[in-house]
Amino acid sequence: MKDLEFEIKNLIVTVLNLEDIRPEDISSSDPLFDDGLGLDSIDGLELGMALRKIYGIKVAAVNDELREHFSTISSMARFVALNRVPS
Repeated sequence: MKDLEFEIKNLIVTVLNLEDIRPEDISSSDPLFDDGLGLDSIDGLELGMALRKIYGIKVAAVNDELREHFSTISSMARFVALNRVPS
C-alpha cells in the first residue's frame, strides 16, 4: 500500500502543479482539504478526473462517503486499491 500511497502523492503534486511541495512532504494521514494540504473542491475534481484516467475509477456524485475516501492519502489509496480497473 505504501507504493500506491506514494503514487497518489506524486499524482497530487503533478496534477495540481504544487510547485513548492514534494511527494515526500505529504503525510499519508494528514487531511488533504482545508487545514491539511489545503486542497479545495476544484482540486478534488481534478484529482478525481486523474484517478479515473490513470486507475479507471468511476467517481460517483460527491457525497459524505466520497469525501471520506478523499480525506487523506491513506483513505484514497484504500479506495483506489478496492476500485481500480485491472490493466
